[in-house]
Amino acid sequence: MPTYKALRFHGQKDIRIDSLEERPCGPREVRVAVAFCGICGTDIHEFLGGPIFVPAQGSKHPHTGVEMPITLGHEFSGTITEVGSEVPGFRVGQEIAVNPTVDDRHHGQELCARCRNGRPNICQRWACYGLNGNGGGLAEQIVIDYHSVIGLPNGVSLKSAALAEPLSVASHMIRLANFQANNNVLVLGAGPIGLALLLLLKAWNAGKVIVSEIAAARAEKAIQFGADKIVTTKGPAEGPNDAVVDAVQAIASDGVDIAFDASGIQSTLDTAFAATRPGGTVFNVAIHEKALKLNPNAVTLQEKRYMGGICYTDDDFHRVLEAIASGKIPADDMITSVVPLSEAVSGGFRELIDHKDRHVKILIQPDK
Repeated sequence: MPTYKALRFHGQKDIRIDSLEERPCGPREVRVAVAFCGICGTDIHEFLGGPIFVPAQGSKHPHTGVEMPITLGHEFSGTITEVGSEVPGFRVGQEIAVNPTVDDRHHGQELCARCRNGRPNICQRWACYGLNGNGGGLAEQIVIDYHSVIGLPNGVSLKSAALAEPLSVASHMIRLANFQANNNVLVLGAGPIGLALLLLLKAWNAGKVIVSEIAAARAEKAIQFGADKIVTTKGPAEGPNDAVVDAVQAIASDGVDIAFDASGIQSTLDTAFAATRPGGTVFNVAIHEKALKLNPNAVTLQEKRYMGGICYTDDDFHRVLEAIASGKIPADDMITSVVPLSEAVSGGFRELIDHKDRHVKILIQPDK
């Protein structure tokens, strides 16, 4: 059997490049030669503290049946090299992005209520390629269900397409928050998702976008990406950050329409509520390591909304890819390094752990 290389999670702080036998391409599947795969914060969390989404040692995922070791990587693009006999609308040689989430369609199950209502991202049988699905993007190739395939529009490179996944996260948050053109927005945290939010908000005609960030290098990126105001903060504190609130009120005296908390600490939550206008929306983007405190009066007395979101749908991928194709989003500006699969641990994972403030997105190129 032919073999290929893949970066697999064997346990906490144990990821290795393994040689694997190709698996057959089923009738509803396509084989993809991976072009580029981004390293996500979720991958770093798995490496340092996992298994989290990855099934525990000795157990199988209840819906996909996979077990450790798991091939990592869920932000990827590539070219179709084989098409199953029952796959509609895709062809060998076609360049694609991948929606890595797995739902009832992939399992061949009757659609649950969430899938029927257009919300497969919260399917009761949810899984994800690169975490607990069968294969991942940090590999030379992958076989995936055709429901995860997103064809690229003209004008979108495979490198840009690897950024469709994090940009689709941002798209989904913006849609759920009921963003309207000319809304004033606060983004707390200029990490990869915070910067993705900024790029899309500017592309989709936000009014003013204020960004707060601790790291000077990321604050500089936010300026490059079009932030109207940057507030460089000094780190976690008790209560709202006055400098951020003052900067917001200097631009929008009643507060912003939407505040996206992409940091996930107590002070940014407090700041988000203090900086949002009555009737506005505070949107949680971050995944929290510990519980935070929230007085419900902060929601009730001024009819503010507090909400969150997870992942994306196919619609978000299509919206993002069309925005890249039209030139509205300079997606490649998010890329700070491209390294070969052979150097994914040292030049990718370790680099992001040791020097995370220098980077927005590191891409792994398997054939480099």
